Amino acid sequence: MRKTLLIVEDSDLNRDLLVQLFEDEYEIRCAADGETAVELAATQAPDLILMDIGLPGLSGLDAVRAMRARVPCPPIVAVSSRVMPEDRAEALEAGCVAFIPKPIDDVLLVATVERLLSEP
Repeated sequence: MRKTLLIVEDSDLNRDLLVQLFEDEYEIRCAADGETAVELAATQAPDLILMDIGLPGLSGLDAVRAMRARVPCPPIVAVSSRVMPEDRAEALEAGCVAFIPKPIDDVLLVATVERLLSEP
């Protein structure tokens, strides 16, 4: 059975690029805002979440906090153009297990996803 990724990204272009990067290996679910992401995380039980931090409405970090309040919660990887050290620290403090800056290094992102999904 293929594992499921939830891709949370408000930019159509960025979301499509992430889908293309992973669709051959994983089942993909998508959300363009934090509220939908929290709902899909609860109802679709993804194995891993790729979370944009700068989302309209409920921010990516607030969505992460809401998801982390539920048990169990899959690993969440922050994917953000906000790349200052404090942005990374805030994402990890909110409950993300990794931080990938934009523009995305495809090799790093794929390796991170594969590593997290292979951990027991």
